[in-house]
Amino acid sequence: MCVEIDMKISEVNSTSKNVSVEGKIIKLETTRVVNTRYGQRRVANAILQDESGSIKLSLWEADIEKVAEGKTVAVENGFISEWNKELQLSLGRNGKLIVK
Repeated sequence: MCVEIDMKISEVNSTSKNVSVEGKIIKLETTRVVNTRYGQRRVANAILQDESGSIKLSLWEADIEKVAEGKTVAVENGFISEWNKELQLSLGRNGKLIVK
């Protein structure tokens, strides 16, 4: 599966859409359960880093088990949001997480 990486993490900003980046998971936080409009869901934050910078990556449900610290992953068609003045990368419905 080939992912076309079109930007570096340092190029991402709060208005970026259809983000495709690749990097290494340098930190994986503990999974927690949150209440959403779809019921209770598991979520974990990870720090994704490339040679240009790092960003918080939100992982939901099955995607949590796909990654581990030190793994290289690509995010295809992700989106950026801002929480507490910090940029966050999420997959959403259209995004894909590919573990290399």
